[in-house]
Amino acid sequence: MRLLFILGEIGSGLRRNLSMVISVVLVTFVSLTFVGAAGMLQMQINQMKGYWYDKVQVAVFLCNDGSTAVGCASGPATKEQQDNLQAMLESPAVKQYINDFQFESQAEAYKHFKEQFSNSPIVDSVSQDQLPASFRINMKNPEKYQIISETFSSQPGVETVSDQRQVLERIFSWMNGASVAAMGVAAVMIFCAVLLITTTIRLSAFSRRRETGIMRLVGASKTVIQLPFILEGVIAAVVGALLASVTLWLMAHFWLNGDLSRQFLNTPFISSTQVLVIAPVLIALGGGLAGISSLLTLRRYLKV
Repeated sequence: MRLLFILGEIGSGLRRNLSMVISVVLVTFVSLTFVGAAGMLQMQINQMKGYWYDKVQVAVFLCNDGSTAVGCASGPATKEQQDNLQAMLESPAVKQYINDFQFESQAEAYKHFKEQFSNSPIVDSVSQDQLPASFRINMKNPEKYQIISETFSSQPGVETVSDQRQVLERIFSWMNGASVAAMGVAAVMIFCAVLLITTTIRLSAFSRRRETGIMRLVGASKTVIQLPFILEGVIAAVVGALLASVTLWLMAHFWLNGDLSRQFLNTPFISSTQVLVIAPVLIALGGGLAGISSLLTLRRYLKV
């Protein structure tokens, strides 16, 4: 009987403040969608790091006709210098840090450049002589890049040593910035949701002040009186969290694993199954915030 009474009070409160409840659902939905999107973005960054860091290469660029580096003062790299660099790569001191390496000639570099920039007008302004030959090194541990850099940077015929991780780190830095921005927007929206929940509970308590007074007179416990109000806010927030979870799953299923995965075949995207891990966090966050804010509101505005 007590359970049926509490459920009846919850239904009554939701009907009386329907517009405010819908507002709570929508604001919670938007705020938790931003929270989930930030979580998805962080998961995507971690997955891309794990995938690309295993594939990054260290490039030892050789001097060419247009090189201005100090080590290229004597002109383009000679065949003897190239053979010396290859011998160093095959030596036990260096080989322990690398899986393998390939030599890319100027002709091969120009071919790859035309493939990568086939849709850009810059392709017509670059000639083969402007692109340096290079050794492309696959590291056993990309974190050991500095050893290769220190070993080869000062060698005759070497213009520069480049680590692709530096480019990736800039990309991931931008993505991390987007994740932080999403969390910032989410924090503002969550604050708005808490204020709405507080207002909804206040209105609900005010509209049912007569029933609450009667319940106090007949000796109803504090829990029985307050629980319907708390559950109203929790239910509205949980509905918003469920909507946010469904939206994120749809984004992952139809956008990440659909259109984007077909356009970027070499990029590992997180799966819709991985996104489901975020759903319990969003539900717990929404329900927890709603419960706490409702309880604090009742302590102030509902004297039991």
